[in-house]
Amino acid sequence: MLIKRKSIEQAESSRRPARKPKFAPVTLSEQDGVRYLHFGTEWVQGAMRIRKPDWPELEYAQQMMAWMLFLDSPRHIVQLGLGSATLTKYCYRQFPEAQVTAVELNPSVIAICNTMFKLPPQDERLQILEMDALDFVEDPEHHGRFDVLQCDLYDATARGPVLDTPEFYAACNDCLTDQGIMTVNLFGDHPSYNKNIKAMKFAFDHVICLPEVHDGNVVALCFKTRPALDNAALAARAAQIVAATKLPAKSWVKGIEASR
Repeated sequence: MLIKRKSIEQAESSRRPARKPKFAPVTLSEQDGVRYLHFGTEWVQGAMRIRKPDWPELEYAQQMMAWMLFLDSPRHIVQLGLGSATLTKYCYRQFPEAQVTAVELNPSVIAICNTMFKLPPQDERLQILEMDALDFVEDPEHHGRFDVLQCDLYDATARGPVLDTPEFYAACNDCLTDQGIMTVNLFGDHPSYNKNIKAMKFAFDHVICLPEVHDGNVVALCFKTRPALDNAALAARAAQIVAATKLPAKSWVKGIEASR
């Protein structure tokens, strides 16, 4: 029986190993008791105060927790982009009843979080997945499962999220429960900002941006279902968060009010 040439080529192709993505080198710096993560450039990709390893040191990381104003008992929290494991560690410690999953494509980032950023070992509540965030959110097995998504997906240039399409954000929306919330770290002083905001508003029922911090970081809150923005209720919840965690939740409420 004759075998078509195309069939032979397809068989050869299926035996070739998948091309591995190329990553920038993972590097560290330290200053004034804070350890910083970089991807081979001066851009900071994460930070940890060495004497307080579970505390979110950077203000934008604190703002990424602003979903706490609306959700007090999440069952499953997912971090897209591990960074220095700041948010993964904090959520794991702060919500002992919740499942915490982190998705990170670069194995070197996972390794350095284990060795240099005090990432806890995986257990029945903590899972670290080495995979592409896009593949994760597009998996139908994950749809409707998560109360919180925290998205911080940057490469070495650190000028804008590496996943920023309406399709990506729609897939993120699909992964959330009905009252689920996604927080996203954006870069306000870059053309990627408007592109991301437009894509988010396409995918989500409501989007709020908190005031810019650091050198351009803007955190967006994306709601699967538009929330009731009651100033008194938000202020009361913020006071509870401050008392329990010392996170600057009152400033989050002011930022939400200013964004209307």
